[in-house]
Amino acid sequence: MNTPRPSSASRRVAIWTATVCLVLAGCSGAGTGDEEGTDAAGGPSGPRIALITHGGEGDAFWDLVRKGAEAAAAKDGVALTYASDADPAGQAALMRDVVRQRVDGIAVTLAKPGAMARAVAEAQAAGIPVVGLNSGIDTWRSAGLLGFFGQDESVAGRAVGDRLDDLGARHALCVVHERGNVSLEARCAGVKKAFDGESENLYVDGTDLDAVTTAVTARLGQDPTIDEVVANGAQFALAAVRSARDARSRARVVTFDLSKDLVPAVQSGDVRFAVDQQPYLQGYLAVDALWLYRTNGNTLGGGEKPVLTGPAFVTRKNVAAVARFAGAGTR
Repeated sequence: MNTPRPSSASRRVAIWTATVCLVLAGCSGAGTGDEEGTDAAGGPSGPRIALITHGGEGDAFWDLVRKGAEAAAAKDGVALTYASDADPAGQAALMRDVVRQRVDGIAVTLAKPGAMARAVAEAQAAGIPVVGLNSGIDTWRSAGLLGFFGQDESVAGRAVGDRLDDLGARHALCVVHERGNVSLEARCAGVKKAFDGESENLYVDGTDLDAVTTAVTARLGQDPTIDEVVANGAQFALAAVRSARDARSRARVVTFDLSKDLVPAVQSGDVRFAVDQQPYLQGYLAVDALWLYRTNGNTLGGGEKPVLTGPAFVTRKNVAAVARFAGAGTR
């Protein structure tokens, strides 16, 4: 994950603030590329919805989330603004800014719920409906969100652990590229709970893919009993394939999440399977749900149950059915 450095958070927030002001004021000459659903005069033609995530800049996963959100916004006539910051303080600042701008709805990820709690409360106090997506399945209800769209990472992790047993693995290395991210921790905990073999976590700096490759290579070289690497993102899975080769390890690679770049690795068997949580669908449903709530008072999941978008296992046997959508940039 090409995660932005926290030191640049204030600069990104300032740029985002200027962008939101232009979008919500209906300025036709903004040219930011961060707006959807504007009328011929350049002003918003429908509800103003903000999508605030913890995604890193240039990360293919979050590009899919955004594409789904943009598709829903285009269908619904929504004026959509998108911003992300991997630094939780920066993400909270982005959310507070759209609250001050009085948007009509906010979709937000809760990778680090404690850091986002006050910003979410401020949105609710302002009467702005908020839904969650991707991260925070264990906290969205207690935070008072209207709904949640994503994968139950604990369930997904246990499913991966069961698959590893079926594959005859005995020692798994679960690579966590962002310490403290509740979704990643839940995945690896789920693997450990269901897997009959040994499972350990390796914490790496996901902002530096070369450093990730080096760390995984070193660990595989230290312990030849590791026979499975569990990655938590498509780019990290591809890095792990290189690491296993560099370390001359017998370890195989499986991963959470899918991308078009990963599809050939699944087709060739370099990656044994990928767990697809359908990020495009997460973005789409989050925006569509806010539009439905604003226009018709609807809630998905009854406000009590999350709407699950995964896990779906993509293997060498079924990857062809996914490949054409991945090639189009929507899976």
